[in-house]
Amino acid sequence: MAIICLTSAAGSPGVTTTAVGLALCWPRPVLLVEADPTGGSGILAGFLKGTTPYDVGLVELALSPLDTADALRDVVRPLSPNVGLLAGTRTHTQSTALRDVWAPLATALQDLEASGQDVIIDAGRLGLVGSPQPLLDAADVTLLTTRTDLPSLSAARSWAESVREPATGWRHPGLLLIGAGQPYRASEVSTALGLPVVADLPDEPAAAAVYHRGAPPPKQFESGPYVRALKAAVQAAQAQVARGRFTVAKEESR
Repeated sequence: MAIICLTSAAGSPGVTTTAVGLALCWPRPVLLVEADPTGGSGILAGFLKGTTPYDVGLVELALSPLDTADALRDVVRPLSPNVGLLAGTRTHTQSTALRDVWAPLATALQDLEASGQDVIIDAGRLGLVGSPQPLLDAADVTLLTTRTDLPSLSAARSWAESVREPATGWRHPGLLLIGAGQPYRASEVSTALGLPVVADLPDEPAAAAVYHRGAPPPKQFESGPYVRALKAAVQAAQAQVARGRFTVAKEESR
């Protein structure tokens, strides 16, 4: 079981869109956790186009008298046959009520290994009130998602500096780029931010809109560059998890 966490430093580079796309391309059963503290489910309103009303989610998980691992089963709803969804908060004011649920949720997610599930977390933007820091810390790989223009990289730089420090708790930080080469290449971004580029997605608004707002797929969508890049990103994330676990096992054996 792997926990992959996506987050951003500023703006809207497409964390939720990418998280949905990765989950729907994931080859194993996967739980998609909408942990963005800004409120208002971007998945229910976006990918599902408002056709599915908010039923249960993080707030009900926090209020449940059950143990978090037991309560988790009651608040997950199917997004697709292979993907379960733990919906986020209805409003940003509810994020403060989740302060005490993040740590036990992180433990519960780690324990999903027994059921053969992986986890993809949309953690939203860094530095917000109610940010799910324990989930960022618990992830096998945490991907700082950014575009490659100068304003985006300037915003990401200070966060990249802090997450490189072992004291931050991020196990294996990396970068997920949107629109590499517009204008800076992946190698240039990696050098500037001091983090490895784990994956990159093309800037394809029409294709991304399928996952962002449930838009009709463009022609040859499944074989097009955006879906191919998502599938490559899935493989890259899995490889990053494997490398990280190998490194940990090697250090523990010394």
